[in-house]
Amino acid sequence: MAKASKRTAAEIRAVIDDWAEGMRRKDAARVMAHGAQGFLHFSLAPPLIAEDAGAEGLNAWFDTWQGPIEFEIADLEITAGEDVAFCTSINRLAGTKTDGETNEIWFRQTLGLKNENGAWKIAHLHESVPFYMDGSLRAAVDLKP
Repeated sequence: MAKASKRTAAEIRAVIDDWAEGMRRKDAARVMAHGAQGFLHFSLAPPLIAEDAGAEGLNAWFDTWQGPIEFEIADLEITAGEDVAFCTSINRLAGTKTDGETNEIWFRQTLGLKNENGAWKIAHLHESVPFYMDGSLRAAVDLKP
């Protein structure tokens, strides 16, 4: 697999941009519309492998935030073949929770996409943060690019 062609990269970027806008607007249907059959999510939150909670689970998470969510994608790299692609980025998620607490986190994201009937769909989403290897095993949620 090589760096994506300009056309393929633009198609994939459009999918990712619309998916991210769904996240910002807390629009579960818009987010879910970009998922492939058999979508697999390795989320920041437990468990190790997230069961497909669908729009209901995503809406429940959206309901823990006041107003829109800030969601920024930085350093997006797209590598694609004819039918599969992967993308890496460093993302920022921020906003105010319903209890009034403000949150901001930068995290790593890898997306695996596949071309289903001429449309790019997200087949796998993997999010992670590094952890401090000083014995505390604390998630390094204070890091910024």
